[in-house]
Amino acid sequence: MVPHEREHIHALSLLTLNPSQADQAVRHVATLSAEEREQFISLADSNHVVLRALEPLHKAAVAGGDTALAQWAAGVMEREHARINNAVEKLKEIVTALEAGGCPTTVMKSLDHWPDLGNDLDLYTTADEQRVADVMTKQFNAHIEDRSWGDRLANKWNFAIPGLPEAVEVHAKRLGQTGEHTQMAQRFVNRRVEKTINGMSFPVPAAEERVIVATLQRMYRHFYFRVCDIVNTAALVESGEINYAELKRAAGMGSIWKGVCSYLKIVNDYVKQYRGSGISLPTEVMNTAPFGGEKVYVRGKFIRVPIMPQGATLYTEQVTQTALRGDVPATFRLSLLPYLATAAAISFKMTGSDKGIW
Repeated sequence: MVPHEREHIHALSLLTLNPSQADQAVRHVATLSAEEREQFISLADSNHVVLRALEPLHKAAVAGGDTALAQWAAGVMEREHARINNAVEKLKEIVTALEAGGCPTTVMKSLDHWPDLGNDLDLYTTADEQRVADVMTKQFNAHIEDRSWGDRLANKWNFAIPGLPEAVEVHAKRLGQTGEHTQMAQRFVNRRVEKTINGMSFPVPAAEERVIVATLQRMYRHFYFRVCDIVNTAALVESGEINYAELKRAAGMGSIWKGVCSYLKIVNDYVKQYRGSGISLPTEVMNTAPFGGEKVYVRGKFIRVPIMPQGATLYTEQVTQTALRGDVPATFRLSLLPYLATAAAISFKMTGSDKGIW
């Protein structure tokens, strides 16, 4: 565990969820050594909140006359702005090229963190993967990264592009940890909307699909939340953009409604911890959630969701409901997950890495 890990996560949560009451967080960062500040920034980067945390920190440092802290924060933000501007400009070129090449595309997750940006650029397309590969390799001289077993199941491709530090991750036709979602995945293109970033327009998922993809990642694959997931979803709920009837219908297509409800309840409970009041969620969502924020805990840089029994229960529900719907291909793919997870665990225990499997 990184020294002060829990304190760092607490400070990041204060700065991003309740910046007007973040004096404790500012004092925490002010007392850190140079090495500890690098660890703090590394954790903020892993949680995709570097700018959203440092902007209120910088403002407070300036107001408090802490010139050294203000200069440090300004330097970090300047470097991060340069990285993000480069990535967003390249992302626009990639999306434009894919669309022109017959690959209808949606930017997933990456732009949800704005003004921050993730460490890779996530895309979904309804096009054939070979068409995607042709565009990426011929127009951007991209290198196709080695694919793990999990990548192959999910039909996920990673491209490295010269001059772009961030990897470009493309999901072709499928979503989900084993590629079990096809019909639901098509909604990410069919219902996409436009989002303007730095004067450039990008196709992004509708509000309901943004919740869906966050749920798939946090509740059915990684079993942890980043601070950005809490901040992003709280802002989305508070925007009033979510149609909960539509969200339930979409989640039902993938048999993940209970997971969606638990995801939203965790966000609500975590926000309440830092603001004193949660986000406004429908009664049905709160009542349907099998569990909420009472089960999460900080460990290993993130806010963890227990795999046993909470994660396993959601997986069992998903498999059962998918089978009852008569979706044989999706049920078969989901049935492979325990074997994949076991292989990854064994590989990690033996080599310290699950690369090539997960």
